[in-house]
Amino acid sequence: MCNRSPVLLQKLLVRSSCQASSLVAAAVSSQRRRRLSSEATAAMKYILVTGGVISGVGKGVIASSFGTLLNACGIGVTSIKIDPYINIDAGTFSPYEHGEVYVLDDGGEVDLDLGNYERFLDVTLHRDNNITTGKIYKMVIERERVGDYLGKTVQVVPHITDTIQEWVERVAKIPVKDGSIPQVCIVELGGTIGDIEGMPFVEAFRQFQFRVKRENFCVAHVSLVPSPRATGEPKTKPTQASVRELRGLGLSPDLIVCRSEKPIGREVQDKISNFCHVAPEQVVCIHDLSSIYHVPLLMEEAGVVEFLNDRLKLEIPLPKPARLMQSWRDLAERVDNVYKKVTIALVGKYTKLEDSYASLSKSLLHASLAVGYKLELKFIEACHLERQTKQETPHLYYEAWQILTNSNGVIVPGGFGTRGVEGKIRACQWSRENKKPFLGICLGLQCAVIEFARNVLNLEGANTTEVADCEHPLVIDMPEHHPGVMGGTMRLGKRATLFKEGKSIIKQLYGNVSQIEERHRHRYEVNPKYVEQLEANGLKFVGHDSEKKRMEIVELENHPYYVATQFHPEYLSRPLKPSPPFLGLILASVGKLEAYLDQGNKLSGSAQATSEDSSDDDGQLYKANRLLKKMTVSGKPAKPEQPSPKVNGQCNGTDTPVVNGQAEDK
Repeated sequence: MCNRSPVLLQKLLVRSSCQASSLVAAAVSSQRRRRLSSEATAAMKYILVTGGVISGVGKGVIASSFGTLLNACGIGVTSIKIDPYINIDAGTFSPYEHGEVYVLDDGGEVDLDLGNYERFLDVTLHRDNNITTGKIYKMVIERERVGDYLGKTVQVVPHITDTIQEWVERVAKIPVKDGSIPQVCIVELGGTIGDIEGMPFVEAFRQFQFRVKRENFCVAHVSLVPSPRATGEPKTKPTQASVRELRGLGLSPDLIVCRSEKPIGREVQDKISNFCHVAPEQVVCIHDLSSIYHVPLLMEEAGVVEFLNDRLKLEIPLPKPARLMQSWRDLAERVDNVYKKVTIALVGKYTKLEDSYASLSKSLLHASLAVGYKLELKFIEACHLERQTKQETPHLYYEAWQILTNSNGVIVPGGFGTRGVEGKIRACQWSRENKKPFLGICLGLQCAVIEFARNVLNLEGANTTEVADCEHPLVIDMPEHHPGVMGGTMRLGKRATLFKEGKSIIKQLYGNVSQIEERHRHRYEVNPKYVEQLEANGLKFVGHDSEKKRMEIVELENHPYYVATQFHPEYLSRPLKPSPPFLGLILASVGKLEAYLDQGNKLSGSAQATSEDSSDDDGQLYKANRLLKKMTVSGKPAKPEQPSPKVNGQCNGTDTPVVNGQAEDK
């Protein structure tokens, strides 16, 4: 017994040693995991963009320009837009509230600034890249209901602020391009500093700067520097007050971006530097420019790349390459140096606010630049084209018709509700009968179908069930539509469209592929019962959904360009990769569509197509833009290649203006 005791003692010691070693290894492993996790968190850099003095000062373009500069330096970028309103998303907004509702691949209905991010950075964002107060509070309340905060009082601090910080950290790591995790996340805080609804977000970022460490967090404050006409000199007091309020809330700006109508002198810049406690090189002045494509160039000239590289330890090789941002220089130069004009009439319902059609305007601009023309976009209020307007305010009626008839092409975009539908239908009829290049989108497609049914098929009472019950419902609501529940109940997001066999202009513009993917946002669709009758009379549905039940693209036979889509192609247009339907409209409007298609979707002469080039590849873009710059530019605007009919101001006894001696509609 005594002889075996040392053996047992030795075994016990070995066992204890093994257990101790395991505990030490586990502790070391745990520490290593925490360290790696901390390093992974620290690796992400954040740029917070705030605004002062007034809303709508240009934070979205400034935030996009930060991303553009970093992209050009090889830094992967993602973006988050924070909207402090209580709505869950932008889906139920009128366009007059915040401009257009932008739709993402996953069906997220978001603020139009995310459209700027996607176009500038050529990335694909997700619905979680748009944060609202409604989303944050909904998440916290749902957690409280399932017991996540059991036993605790749920408060703005820490529960709301912690949720905001966790959301930002989570979304910042989601790949938005090529499957790679971004290196920098640009966060735009909507509204202005001092708004009561934005306070929880400001407090969240006050805490966040310590959570991610100073070298990983930077604040850029965008402020207005007004120049009153009475004095004619820039006033810095509003910016001083805005920065003081931001500092009082616990955030100190690293960059102050001053927005102004005209360039600001060095004296004003030094004054802002002195009173706002930042170095002179940390004050960047951005005045109103001929196009937004100049903004990244101006910021690059101001030394923003060098500052961010030093402030966030980005390790960007310096000095910068001589050709850095060359693609943007060429693009901005092309915007300024194109003189031949193409006039497009946009017949819409929300024309009092141009931001209601932000993506449409940008898509038309992309297409016109690719063709080598300067876009002149004319907005027409749809209801001004209606017969009732002639009786009540005839000057608006004739003015609207004059703009329409003097245009080179017509676009009828989407919308909701009954107002202006008849005016859109009349615009479709005039474009069809006068063989004017036409593009209808969403409601525009539905109006084109209704007009054709009324005036070609002679189906009196043809209409959409969105407007009223009718004898011939050419447009009906979809099964996904839930009456009484408006938010998020439409057919949303990217979906496939299959082309039918046979020759088609729009199919050729897409490169004769068998199917495409585009983003949707609609609650109504063409009634499949009338499709056969419509096609038999020349209105061909050349694209449908994967189940062959929903009509996606319509094209009119024997017309230069009469195309309408149920989807929204404007959401996927890029500065150097214009959307095919818009490119087709511009080409047809300047009389070059047939030549373009005959040459295999290639432009010749004064411009070259760049659709296969990626908008962020400086090398490829430089090559493409060198070709585009060969366009012939004269000192005088070119004459229209397709003369438009003029309104002679006479009336022939009907209720429509006379165009070249003939009535516009029948």
